[in-house]
Amino acid sequence: MKHTLWMMTAAMLAFAPVCSAGESPKAALVAADEAFVRMDYPAAITSYEELLQSNPSDPTLLWRAARAYVCFAEPLEDSRRTALCKKAESYARKCIALDSLLPEGHTWLAGALGYLALDTSMRHQANLSFEILAEANKAIGLDPGDDAAYSIRGSLYRALGNVSWIERRIAGLLFGGIPHGGYEEAEASLKQAVAIAPDVMRHRYELGILYIDMGRTQDAKEQLEKVLTMPVRVAIDTPRLAKTRELLQHLDHH
Repeated sequence: MKHTLWMMTAAMLAFAPVCSAGESPKAALVAADEAFVRMDYPAAITSYEELLQSNPSDPTLLWRAARAYVCFAEPLEDSRRTALCKKAESYARKCIALDSLLPEGHTWLAGALGYLALDTSMRHQANLSFEILAEANKAIGLDPGDDAAYSIRGSLYRALGNVSWIERRIAGLLFGGIPHGGYEEAEASLKQAVAIAPDVMRHRYELGILYIDMGRTQDAKEQLEKVLTMPVRVAIDTPRLAKTRELLQHLDHH
């Protein structure tokens, strides 16, 4: 499964030497992946883009660049996030154009579009919601062990679950509608993400937020308390931990 391969890669990178000028493309890729694992996203992006100068049609480099841009953008809440996610979108689309059977291209396109949807008009959000769902579903169809794609799909369904009946009617009249689905589909997708990768913080955090939205306070507390025990793997996990503590404190007083 993807998560198992990720853990193996991280363990190998812990003992990998830093790549220096003149080393092989394989060594340069190891160094770039190492920078990503230690959350040095600017260094990872620079390395991936340098490799792409020599290999512009390598889809494995393209999805890695897209992933790095998404993870770099995640903690930001200003125009920088939009700019970085547009770069991620571009790389992911190039990856898919070169190899549409590579699941990671679809996963990180969905991830980039998810953040772009936060900073755009309602009409564009409605249109993007269909594409995000389609890309997540393609990734899952190609790799049923893609925990990130399940998690992204779960977050989309949670957002759809927060759309009222009247808002859906308005969206249908003005924008052509939004995808069907809501809390039930969100829970199923997020539980699957947890089952595949139980120590990835995002999955349990999103499941906890879903349970808050559903009014299932005890279930929310159970998931969020587990979040506090989990390792930081990507940059957004640090503010995510802080938010988790705030949420638990709030739940304990209500």
